[in-house]
Amino acid sequence: MSADDILRQLEQQGLPPSDRIPPAGLVTVSVGSDNLEFWPYTGENFTGTPQDPVNLIFYGHADPRQIMAALLSLDGDRSAYGLPPVAPFNMTWTDAIGDVQTGYGTGSGWVAGVVQLACGDYGPVRFHLRLFKLGNWTVGNAHFEVQIEGTTDHQVLSWELAEQFVTIDFMRSGLLDESVPIIPTAQINDSPFRTIPAMIYNLLPVEIRGLIGGPIGDVVDDVPIATDGQAVIFNLAGSVPVGTDTRVQDFVINFDQVIPMPFCSDGGEYVYVNGPVHLFQTVTISNSGTYTMQFRASGDLSITPVNPLTGEPVGPTVPAMVRERHSGYLSDNSARASSMLFQIIDPESEDDAKWIFKKLKVGENGNDGYMALMHCGE
Repeated sequence: MSADDILRQLEQQGLPPSDRIPPAGLVTVSVGSDNLEFWPYTGENFTGTPQDPVNLIFYGHADPRQIMAALLSLDGDRSAYGLPPVAPFNMTWTDAIGDVQTGYGTGSGWVAGVVQLACGDYGPVRFHLRLFKLGNWTVGNAHFEVQIEGTTDHQVLSWELAEQFVTIDFMRSGLLDESVPIIPTAQINDSPFRTIPAMIYNLLPVEIRGLIGGPIGDVVDDVPIATDGQAVIFNLAGSVPVGTDTRVQDFVINFDQVIPMPFCSDGGEYVYVNGPVHLFQTVTISNSGTYTMQFRASGDLSITPVNPLTGEPVGPTVPAMVRERHSGYLSDNSARASSMLFQIIDPESEDDAKWIFKKLKVGENGNDGYMALMHCGE
C-alpha cells in the first residue's frame, strides 16, 4: 500500500469526539465589573496538558481580527522604546505559520487559536502570537523563538520578551483606554515554564542569550524559560478597520539536520533528515470581515540512522514523506480550526514502514475531536 493510500484511509476514519471536560486550574480576571474565567494555558488537544502560558488578555475592542488589524497597521520603528534597528525588532507584523492550538474559557468551551501573527520572518528568530476568542474577550500567547537550523521547527526562547514587545506595540497603537490602558494580572501560570534544550541554547549568539536573561556562557543543563507567571490585560478603547485582503506565503525550507528519531523510538536513536519541505499559506479577509486561513506543507525526504556523536551512518538511507494541513475560519458568529499531520518513514517497505498521524478539529459545531495514531512496523 502506498503512502498516499495509507493517508487516504486514515483521513476517512471518524474522529473520537471531545468529552468537553474543562481543564483543571481555571482562573478569573476582571476589568471593572466584567469577569473572564479561563484556562491560563494553550494546549495541543483537549487533554488539559499545558503547551504555552497565556500572557496576553484583550478587553474592549478585542476581536482577534481587530487585534490583527491594529498590529498590521504599525510600522517597524520601535527606536523610541530602545529596541535595536535589526530584525525582528524593526520589522512589521504579518500572518504566522504555526501549529493549531486549543484554549478554554467558561461559557465558550474549547476554542481554537484561529488567528496567528508573527513579527519577523519564519527564521532565524521571530515573535509569534496566537489569539483565542473567548466571548467578548480574547486571550493570547506571545513568545520569542528561534528556528532550529536545518528544520521547519521552532524553539521558544522567551515568554517575557514577547509580552513586552506586544505591549510596546499596543502603546504605539493609540488604541488603549487613556484612563486604564493596561492592567497586570496576579500570577496565573507557572514560573518558569518549559526549558530550552542545552544543545540548542549553546548555539545561540551571546546577544540573544543576554536579551532573554539567560546564562552568557555555555550550559550543561537545559535552561528554564523565565516568566513571572503574570499576564497583561490590554483595555482597548478603539480599533483599526479590518480591511479586505488576501495574503500568501509560499516558500521552501531545506531540511538538513541530525534530529532525534521523531517517533517509534525509545529516545536513543538519531537520524539525518535531508530534503525540501514546501510551505504554502493563504489568509483571506472577505468583504464581510470573515477571516479564513488555509495552510499546507509537503516534503519528500531521505532519512538515515546516524551516530549522533560522529554523524556516521549506522543504517541504510530510506525515503520519508510529510504532509500537513491547517485551516481556520473566524466570523462574527463562528470560530473553528482544524489540522492534520502525517509522517511516514520507509513507505515502500511492506514490513518496516513507520508512520504517525494526528488530526484535530476545534469549534466544529459540536464535532470537536482529536486523534493520534502511530504504527511502528510489524
